[in-house]
Amino acid sequence: MPFNLPGVLVPFHILINPRIILPSIAVADIRQLDFTALKRAGYRGAVFDKDNCLTIPHDDALVPELREAWQECQQTFGPGNVLIVSNSAGTRDDPGLLQAESVTHHLRAPVLRHKSLKPSYSCVRGVRSYFASLPSPVQPHDLVVIGDRIFTDVVLARRLAPRPWPWTQGQLLGKGETTEEKTELVDDRRESGPLAIWTTGVWKHEATLMRWAEKKLVAAAESWIQGAEGERRVIESRFVKPVTEAKVEPGTRSKMWYGRISTAAGWVGKQLRTVVRRE
Repeated sequence: MPFNLPGVLVPFHILINPRIILPSIAVADIRQLDFTALKRAGYRGAVFDKDNCLTIPHDDALVPELREAWQECQQTFGPGNVLIVSNSAGTRDDPGLLQAESVTHHLRAPVLRHKSLKPSYSCVRGVRSYFASLPSPVQPHDLVVIGDRIFTDVVLARRLAPRPWPWTQGQLLGKGETTEEKTELVDDRRESGPLAIWTTGVWKHEATLMRWAEKKLVAAAESWIQGAEGERRVIESRFVKPVTEAKVEPGTRSKMWYGRISTAAGWVGKQLRTVVRRE
């Protein structure tokens, strides 16, 4: 993974604007997202990270478990309105843009060509330019940005906003207020910028310490900013499917362990039955 200076500088930005790391939605993976509800609410395009969001790191093929959700997303927004923005494919570290072509082939979606890594302002301008160039242009506030990293994907979404989000901005939920009383304000928030969707599940473990630090920072920011967690819960209630409906299954690594546990349990059961017969 190349050195990501824009990502390294994010903690300093947090001191000025802690809201920049707050996800609008947190889900295990994209199978929990209701893309039809997002489109109905006015969102017209999607920006996706690649590694550990759609694919296993260093692999360009879609994770098989996500195939149905990925097809639903592309059919909902349209093929040109779903863009892959990766810090590997399509960057200056992708010689001849061969990986970008491979990702486009496997995922059937365009890959942004960008010289500066997420969440740099240069990359932000590239995303804006891409969606502005479509036959039916998509504004930043009509986008959802989906990825597994706070310092790159969530911050990218916040920086795509047409104006900054000062940390002193009014909170959605105050003390003694209910989420029902504030639902209309969630609709108004869409005009402030894209919806930042954080996928917390990991298909292959990497950067474990950094992920732990990101989760701790998000938890701290949500506890510091009054109403931040309540705001996220309100938005999730609108756009996240129940787990049973989403059919969220364990990832590849979890399935492997489930298989081993099942095999071991079967062996133990067999031994117990043998002992009982002998007695």
